[in-house]
Order: sequence, then structure tokens, then C-alpha cells
Amino acid sequence: MGEISQEAVEKFLEDNPLFAKEYFNKKLQMEALGEASEHIGEQGAANASLEGLSPEEESALYLELLQAVREEACSTELAAHMALQRLAQLLSADRCSLFLCRARNGTPEVASRLLNVTPTSKFDDNLVVPDREVVFPLDIGIVGWVAHTKTALNVPDVKKNSHFSDFMDKQTGYVTRNLLATPIVMGKEVLAVVMAVNKVNAPAFSKQDEEVFSKYLTFVSIILKFHHTNYLYSVESRRSQILMWSANKVFEELTDVERQFHKVLYTVRTYLSCERYSIGLLDMTKEKEFYDEWPVKLGEVEPYKGPKTPDGREIIFYKVIDYILHGKEEIKVTPTPPADHWTLISGLPTYVAENGFICNMLNAPADEYFTFQKGPVDETGWVIQNVLSLPIVNKKEDIVGVATFYNRKDGKPFDEYDEHIMETLMQFLGWSLLNTDTYEKMNKLENRKDIAQEMLMSQTKATPDEIKSILKFKEKLDINEIEDCEEKQLVTILKEDWPDPKAVDLYDFRFSDFPIAEHGLIKCGLRLFFEINVVEKFKVPIEVLTRWMYTVRKGYRSVTYHNWRHGFNVGQTMFTLLMTGRLKKYYTDLEAFAMLAAAFCHDIDHRGTNNLYQMKSTSPLAKLHGSSILERHHLEYSKTLLQDESLNIFQNLNKHQFETVIHLFEVAIIATDLALYFKKRTMFQKIVDACEKMETEEEAIKYITVDPTKKEIIMAMMMTACDLSAVTKPWEVQSQVALLVANEFWEQGDLERTVLQQQPIPMMDRNKKDELPKLQVGFIDFVCTFVYKEFSRFHKEVTPMLSGLQNNRMEWKSLADEYEAKMRVTEEEVKKQEEGNMIEKVAEVSAGGGDDKKSKTCLML
Repeated sequence: MGEISQEAVEKFLEDNPLFAKEYFNKKLQMEALGEASEHIGEQGAANASLEGLSPEEESALYLELLQAVREEACSTELAAHMALQRLAQLLSADRCSLFLCRARNGTPEVASRLLNVTPTSKFDDNLVVPDREVVFPLDIGIVGWVAHTKTALNVPDVKKNSHFSDFMDKQTGYVTRNLLATPIVMGKEVLAVVMAVNKVNAPAFSKQDEEVFSKYLTFVSIILKFHHTNYLYSVESRRSQILMWSANKVFEELTDVERQFHKVLYTVRTYLSCERYSIGLLDMTKEKEFYDEWPVKLGEVEPYKGPKTPDGREIIFYKVIDYILHGKEEIKVTPTPPADHWTLISGLPTYVAENGFICNMLNAPADEYFTFQKGPVDETGWVIQNVLSLPIVNKKEDIVGVATFYNRKDGKPFDEYDEHIMETLMQFLGWSLLNTDTYEKMNKLENRKDIAQEMLMSQTKATPDEIKSILKFKEKLDINEIEDCEEKQLVTILKEDWPDPKAVDLYDFRFSDFPIAEHGLIKCGLRLFFEINVVEKFKVPIEVLTRWMYTVRKGYRSVTYHNWRHGFNVGQTMFTLLMTGRLKKYYTDLEAFAMLAAAFCHDIDHRGTNNLYQMKSTSPLAKLHGSSILERHHLEYSKTLLQDESLNIFQNLNKHQFETVIHLFEVAIIATDLALYFKKRTMFQKIVDACEKMETEEEAIKYITVDPTKKEIIMAMMMTACDLSAVTKPWEVQSQVALLVANEFWEQGDLERTVLQQQPIPMMDRNKKDELPKLQVGFIDFVCTFVYKEFSRFHKEVTPMLSGLQNNRMEWKSLADEYEAKMRVTEEEVKKQEEGNMIEKVAEVSAGGGDDKKSKTCLML
């Protein structure tokens, strides 16, 4: 092949301009840049400025930087590293460094990103990974001061500068003599500080060096501003996506806070840019139930001394939801999380819940205040690095939960923009609770309306004619209107027609309501209030007392057992415990008044089904009351009656006295929930033990009466003793009452089987009614015996109840043993019958084997 002439090459390039351009960009341009760079290196020490370069060389250098900006746009640090290498050459600086400015927890700071960059250093050696960052607040070090003042600084001798910090020197062993530092500013925001350290072959950086530094940093500034603009765009894009999806999802779920939070947080997980996040939901209970406070008041349990939320609630995380986004996505829900749960063990969520602060932590495991796990937290090998924790606050400014985010996906610590995004999300979630709260209130109002309608349909207060059937003023006084009667006249009329307490055994634990008509029980109830001397003392109008008692009787539904007769029996037993059992000595007349009235009301409007059935059937009561469903309904019904002035037997009490009565109603009626029985019986036993050791009655009275909590516990146990008192009656009474109870249970079992399509438990199963004696023995042993045994120890006057219980147990045990014996005989007979049938079949088959003409099918039949 012959030689190619210059003319031929020029002609080819002219005919192919695209090829010429690609070849120049690929070959010649890079060679020219390389030569220019070498020339800069050779002249850098001598000239130390761009003035030492020819216009062609300076243009080549700028072109190189622009090329770096274009090619390394995806890596800000790499482009900045190349620029710092050239800068170190131009300034004859021993090294250069780049510090990024940011803010965490509302405090600005500078963090090392590129350190000790020299003309020949490698990028990987100079890049500072996030967990090795050196962080300075703006009030420490020259870098911080430059970022704070936004002014370049040339320091000929660092020892003479008051802002200099030798922290880095002590860490590395390097000696800083002089330096040149310049901020890179975008608008009013400082993005970074670039520093050139220790001028080579000169005592300090010159004015000319400052000009070169400023001029050359234009390219670093372009790189950082371009990156920051992209980052701000990403931040606003994430924020808008989070808000859009949150708004979309938050209205899809209004019935439950947990589900509402979960829908939002799961949907926006991509935009949170972290490896894990956990949501700890706080218990919103501000006041404990009275029975939970008893152990603390008695000194048996230490009062809570742990951290509390700003509004005074104990910090209890009732549920933690973990969102794991690294590796295989996973969601873990932990109800009642233990204290050593991986997200709670550090103490950070508790700290945030206590103080309401936003906590942004760099290299969290190294923190000395919190106890983060320093190694893998689980089998995945995942390790905590950086943490951002925020409170979730509702519209009332109550902290409802804590959100904690772990490890930004790019490995960098969370910054102020992450804080703003997460805070916006948490505010949105907190405020969205207003929807859930409103929806819940609306539902409660709807349920209350349904219950009120049901009450009105089933019950009404006593009519004037019903009052006349008790107070016969028309017959006795020939007065048409009760308002025209004087109070003394009504008392006289009532006393003329009421029963003799001794004749009907009102003071006796053996009392039976069977011989008395339901109308007569109303009169007996009125008599009991007179017997404890509260009618005259508290100025209770006779008409009001009569109307209230008759209305309470009407308030009980006509169910098999929990009807007016049961309500009266409980009231009579309370009266007997107070008077015959001599327990009234611990209570004031007002307290005795409230206890007797509460006992009469304790099961008002009972439906003949228990709390469990209310929950299973999702009745309005179950939706309205979370616990002690029926008991709370009885309480609300009783309080509703007292809101009517014509039924308020406590109308002449002062405000404090009335509040005391309402509180005693709450304690007494809620205490009849057997689910609470096991909570209170140990406390009662300790009171009995303490009284047994006392030598005098006065000492025991003082021990109890000075402490309202002890009085409440005894009263609560008295209500249980009254509620179960049927089991202590004479056998001829108890056996009949037990059948009434069993029939009501069986009726509930029928409902469970037909309405709920569920198999009832044996106690509710009509098909297992023969097991009633055995079930009664178990109920007496497991529940009843303790109550009456302890009351008999407490007051020997109550021993008749224990004796009646023990006698009834013997009767039930005898019936249970008879049933067991019959069952064994029946089983043996069935077994013998089966064995006989088997022998006959074997014999028939054997006989049939010798006669092949007989049909084997017929033999089997």
C-alpha cells in the first residue's frame, strides 16, 4: 500500500466531517489536555497561578474541567476530587479538602467529604465514608467559621487564629501551618467549604493564590450547585409523592388508627429512602381504672416512676410495626412489644415520646446516651448506622406514636431535608387522626342512640297509676293528686302498708323472694331504705323514692334469671351484710345509701346473655363499651335514671356528696364483673389477714375507715358476695335458683348455636344439662368458696352464708356422684352389650361357614 499524502487526508476529513469530529474528541482532544496538564504540573511550583499558562493551555484546562463536570455529573465527589487535584497543583498546596454543609436536629454543621487530596492521591483514599465523617458545629474550627460568615479566609499562621481547632491534627498527626478556605454559596445557603492546606515552598498563601483559588473554584461550585439542585428536585418530588399518596390512602381507612397508619406508611415506603422504619404506637390511656390503682394505693405495687409523655401519660408502646425494606421486604407487627425489642432497646423512641424532639443521629451505635446494638440486630446481619426518630402528634398536640427511620439507602446520614419530609408526613398522619376520632365519636353517638331507643322501647319510668298502687293516697286521704299530699302523710300511708322485716326475713341471710309477689318486693325495697335511716337524714322525697324503686323494677327485663327478683335479692343481701353482718360500721350513712341503691340497680336492663355473647354478636353495647360491657351499661342506665329529677333520690345532696355517690355506683356495679374478681380477691384477703391480727374492733375499724381504697375493695367484694348469694341459700331455694340460672345459660347456648352458628361451651349447652351438678360443684370450689370463707374470717356474723354454701356443695356433690355412678353403670352395660353382640356375630359367621347354601347377606341382616 502506498503512502497517504497530507492532501488526501485533508480531503477525506473534509468529505467526512462527522468522522473528523469523533476522532478529534476521542484522540486529539485528550492528548492536548494531557499535555496541558503536564505543563501545569511543571510550571505550578514556579508560577502558582493561571497567569503562568498560555491562553491555549488555560482553555484546555477549562475544557478538561467542563468535560469532567459532564462525564462525572452522576458522581459529584469524583468530579470535585479531580478539580481539587488540579487546584492543589495550581496553588502548590500540600493538600486540599472538601467539607459539606448540612443541618441536623435544627443545628447547622460541616462534615468532611474529601480529605487530603493531592495531585497524585487516589479518589478512594480521599473519600470519607459516612461512618468515618469528621463533623464540626459552626462555632468550632476555621471551617465552621467560614461556613458561618460565608466569607473566604486566608490564614498565614493558624496558631494566631482564635477559630482554629487542632482536633484533626491530633487525630492524624498532621501539622497545619497555614490554610486558605472559601465557602461555596448558593443563594443564602452555604453548600460546602473548600480548604487548601500548607503552602509548599512559601510561608503562606498569597493574594494571587486567593484569586486563583476563587477563580478555579467556580468549577467546583458548578458541580456542587448542579448536584444540590438535582437533590432539591428529588426532595420536593419525594415530598409531593408522599403527600399525594398519604392523602389518597388516609381517607380509605377511617375505622382504625393502626390500619390507617399502616396503609399510608406502606404505600409511601419507596419515597422514604431508608432501609428500615418502625412505628411505635402509644397507649392513649390518661387515667387508670380504679381497680388498677388499688395495688398502688395499698403499697403492694411500686408507683410508676418511668418516663411520661408531655401530657402526663405513662409511655407504653402497645404495638410496634416494623417495615423491613432491605433484602426481602417484610412487615412485622408486635403487639405489646417487650422492652428488649430491637427498636425499643436503645431507649430512643421512649426519649422522643417523652420530650417530643426530633432526633437525627449519625453513627448511632457509637452514642453513649442511647444503647443501640453495635452488631447485627437479627439473622439478616443488618446493622444500625444512622437513625432519624420523630414523634407523631395529633391535632390536640398529644404524642400518639413514634416513627423511627434507619440507614439512608445511599449510606449518608439523614439531613435536614429528610427531617422536613418525615416531619411533614408525621404531621399529616397526626392530623389525619381527627378523621378517625370524628368517625369514632360518630359511631359512639350512633350506638348510644340505638341503645337509648332500645331502652325507651323496653322501659319507661313508673306511671302515676303505678305510684298509686304503692302510695294509696286516693284511698287513704281522698286526694286525687300526689302533689297535694304532704310528705308526712305519704310516709304514714307507706308505713301502713309495708311488710314486717321479721315476717319476711329481710334481716336474714336465708331470705327467699319466692313467697313474695314482685309488687311486694318493691315495698320491701322501700322498707330497707327506712331501716338504714337514710330517707329522713338525706331528705329523700317519698314520691321520688317510690317512683325510682318502681322504675328500677321496670328496668329489669323479663328474662329467666337476671330479672327484678335477682336485682332485689342482691339489694337485700347488701342490706343484710351491712346490718346483720355488721359491715356498716366501716361506712357512713351516705355510703350505705349509695351501696344499697347500687345493689338494686346492678343488673338493670340485663338481656339474659353475658359479655362474651355481646362481643360475639357485635351488639351496640359491645361497640360502645370496650370492657365490662353489661356492667357499664347497667351503670349508665342507673346514672340516666338519676338525671331525671323526678327519679333522683339523691337530689338534696350537695355537689360533693352527689359525686361521691356516683363514684360508689361505679365501683359497686363494675365490681360485679366476675372477670375482675380475681384481681381484687388477693387484696381483700390481705385486708382480712391484717384485721385478724388486731386485738380490738376499734383498731380494725380505724385501719379500714382511714383508707378509702380499703373501703372500696371491701365494698367491691361485698357486691360479689351479694351477686353470688343464691348459692348460699337453703337447698330448697338454691336448687330452684340454680335451675333458673342454668335455663338462662341454655337459652344463650341456643342463640349461639342458631344465631351465631357456634357450638356453645358445656355450661351453655342444653344437651349437657345432666352435667349441671358437676358444673355447680366446680363453680362453688373455683369461685364462691373463697368469697364466703374470707368474709366469715372477716366477720363471724357472715358465717351462715359459708355454712349454706358448704351444705349446698354437699347436695350438688351427691347428685354429681349419683350421675357419675349411673354413667359408669350405663357404660359397663353398653360395653357388655357390644361384647355380647360381637360373640353372637362370630358364632353366626362360624355356623354359616359349614353351609355354603345359606346366604351370608341374610345372616348379617
